[in-house]
Amino acid sequence: MRARSWIKRMAGALALAVALPLGVQTIGGGAIANAAFDPNAEDFWVDSDMGGIKNRVWRAHDGNTSRVVYLLDGLRARDDLNGWEIETNVGPFLASQNINVVMPVGGESSFYSDWISTSNFNGQETKYSWESFLTQNLPNALANRYGFQSWNNGIIGISMGGSAALTLAAYHPQQFNYAGSLSGYLNISAPGMREAIRVAMLDAGRYNVDAMWGPPWNPAWLRNDPFVFANKLRDNNTRLWVSAGSGVPAPGDPSRHSLTDVVNTGSGSALEVLSVANSRAFQVKLAAIGAHNVTYNFQPRGVHSWRYWEPQIHDLAPDLSATIG
Repeated sequence: MRARSWIKRMAGALALAVALPLGVQTIGGGAIANAAFDPNAEDFWVDSDMGGIKNRVWRAHDGNTSRVVYLLDGLRARDDLNGWEIETNVGPFLASQNINVVMPVGGESSFYSDWISTSNFNGQETKYSWESFLTQNLPNALANRYGFQSWNNGIIGISMGGSAALTLAAYHPQQFNYAGSLSGYLNISAPGMREAIRVAMLDAGRYNVDAMWGPPWNPAWLRNDPFVFANKLRDNNTRLWVSAGSGVPAPGDPSRHSLTDVVNTGSGSALEVLSVANSRAFQVKLAAIGAHNVTYNFQPRGVHSWRYWEPQIHDLAPDLSATIG
C-alpha cells in the first residue's frame, strides 16, 4: 500500500509539473524582493565565452585559501545578485565558519550547463557555457586573484542549481568533492519531467529547451540526469547532501494574507512535492547501487522557499567543513 501511495503522489506531482512551470516565483523569491547587497562581499568579474560574468566572493575569516564552496541559484537567477545573497545571510555565515564563498551571478534557466546553441525564442545572442565557466574560467581566475584552491571544493544549489551541483560534481570530481541539492530535480528522465522543464524555461525568460540539451531523445538529457549518473557520484565517493520539504506549509508561511500569498504558497507546495518525489527516487537509486556517501535531510514541513533553504546551509555546514579543502 505504501508503494502505491508513493506512486500516486509522484504521478500527481508530475501532473502538476506539466501544468505549473517549475520556475514560478518561490515564496520570498528574488523577483519581488529588494536586493540585500552585502558590502562585505567583493564583486569579481571573470571573462568567459559568455562575456564578463559577475561573481560575489566572501573571504573566510581565518584567511585560508583551501576551503571553497560555490553556491548556485535557481531558475530565475538575476543578473545583479545571486539569490543566496538577495534572500539569505549564508555568505557571511559560511565565511564565519572559515569557508570561502563564491556566488556566480546570472544564468537564468541555464541549468548551469554548456548549451548546444543559442535559444531562438528570445533572441539570445550568446550561447550559455556555464559548465565550462564554473570548471575552467572561474576556478582559474579565483586561483590567480585570491590563491583559492581549485580542488576539493564544494558546490551547493537550490532547485535548478541542485541538479546542476550534482552534475558538476559527477563530471569534475577533482574540483568538487562535496555537492548539495536543496529541493533539486534529481530524476529528470521521469515521465513528465522533460515537458515540465520545457514549460518552465519558456516561463522563465522564454528559453527554448532544445537549445540546451536538444530534443528529448538527445543523449545530453541523460548526461545531465542525476538519477542516470548516480554511479559516478558513488564511484567518485563525492560527499552528498540531499534535502527537500514535504510540500506542506509550516506555520508562519504567508498563505492567508492575500491572493498573491495563497497562489505563491500553493505553487511552492506543488514544486516541493515534485522535488521531494525526485529526491526520494534518487535516494532509492543510490541505495540500489550501494552508495553510502550521502546525507538525506527530508523535512516534514516545507515548500519551495528560501525560508527553508537557508537553515539547510546551517545544518550541512559541519559536514561541508569536514569534507572540503
